[in-house]
Amino acid sequence: MPASPEKAPTDMALQHPLSDEVVELIARRLRVIADPTRIKLLDRLRATEATVQELTDAVGSTQQNVSKHLGVLADAGIVARRRQGSFMRYRVVDESVYRLCEEICGSVARQLDDLQALLTAANH
Repeated sequence: MPASPEKAPTDMALQHPLSDEVVELIARRLRVIADPTRIKLLDRLRATEATVQELTDAVGSTQQNVSKHLGVLADAGIVARRRQGSFMRYRVVDESVYRLCEEICGSVARQLDDLQALLTAANH
């Protein structure tokens, strides 16, 4: 009989009710990605890794601001950096952040559809 595969950390079931420590970890993680600039950076890094300058150009911010946000994402373990010559290149290492974003985007899209239907009905 083959050995059963180990569960990945994302497959682990949480005990409910959630402990205060787990609630704080979840809230901290959500705060990390709940920033418009960080969402833009993650969206840009979805395609490929990039330098701070490339990300600065893509999100329309300052290099200092982008570096600060990348540092927060790196400290949270969502992005990683590697040196390439004199540049640091950033990439997403925790792809689960995209699954979360897709869930939220789907919810927002449904809300927008519902609002559009209400507006259409009100105009007829």
